[in-house]
Amino acid sequence: MEFLHALESVRTPFLDGVFSLITMLGEETVFMVAGMLLLWCFDKNWGYRFFFIGLVGNTLNQLLKAIFLIPRPWVLDPNFTIVESAKEAATGYSFPSGHTQTAVTVFGTAAVWQKRRWVTVCCIATILLTGFSRMYLGVHTPLDVCVSLLTGALCVCGISCWFDRVENSPKGKVTLAACAAAFAFVLLFYVIFAPAREANNPEFDAQGVKNAWTLIGTMLGLMLAWFVDETYTRYDNKAIWWAQIIKLVLGLGIIVAIKAGLKPVLSTLFNGHVFADALRYFLMAAAGGVLWPMTFPFFAKLGRKGEAK
Repeated sequence: MEFLHALESVRTPFLDGVFSLITMLGEETVFMVAGMLLLWCFDKNWGYRFFFIGLVGNTLNQLLKAIFLIPRPWVLDPNFTIVESAKEAATGYSFPSGHTQTAVTVFGTAAVWQKRRWVTVCCIATILLTGFSRMYLGVHTPLDVCVSLLTGALCVCGISCWFDRVENSPKGKVTLAACAAAFAFVLLFYVIFAPAREANNPEFDAQGVKNAWTLIGTMLGLMLAWFVDETYTRYDNKAIWWAQIIKLVLGLGIIVAIKAGLKPVLSTLFNGHVFADALRYFLMAAAGGVLWPMTFPFFAKLGRKGEAK
């Protein structure tokens, strides 16, 4: 807490704004956009790899939160203040940092994918800045951030190596996907059935259950998309640059519409049960990985028509 108090003493409105922007690099929206950009416009194999790294990493992050039940810094020390604008995104237990884990997924995968020194340097700098922003804003301790840097790096390197090993093995890919899904179900089982302890916070526990269902839904949707592409569609995501932009913007619009539009519908249908979130994220993943790629031949033709002229 001494380090956080030191950062608290040097805060200014300008720095608050700067680090509030930097910390957004670790949010779900950045993860989703980066993954869809890879999957739809650049390298779909790395896109699937990226999503598995992120989902497994997030599952590990949520499991550690549920096991250790460490409260946020302002709860540990009532005299400590945070940047209030950061509190809305600081849901659940503190350890380890989810934003840092996501930043490592996004920028760590980019560094491994590109294998260029300047890209690696920029990605590492961005990861460290994101982690530092969580401490500056007062929502995480150095331990929270450092452990997420470690678990994030392990997920990026470990799962990437696993993908390399099963690249030409259908059975190996099935095993990888099954293990990832099983891990998500382990998280769900733990957050539902683990005995309550003194440190448990009912609000945070409910958020943990919701996150577990969301991860399972997304994981199953991703597995379906991967299976359909490997077995049937084998889509090509190449197109001229302006067609790629249109493809990305329209596709993301559809995913956001599913995410926002189905939320009240499914919540009403399932009487507010968190299973509705699992189904909603499953449909988002299925739409992004199965249905939207069916339109890619159209975008490819747009590019060819433009070149012919």
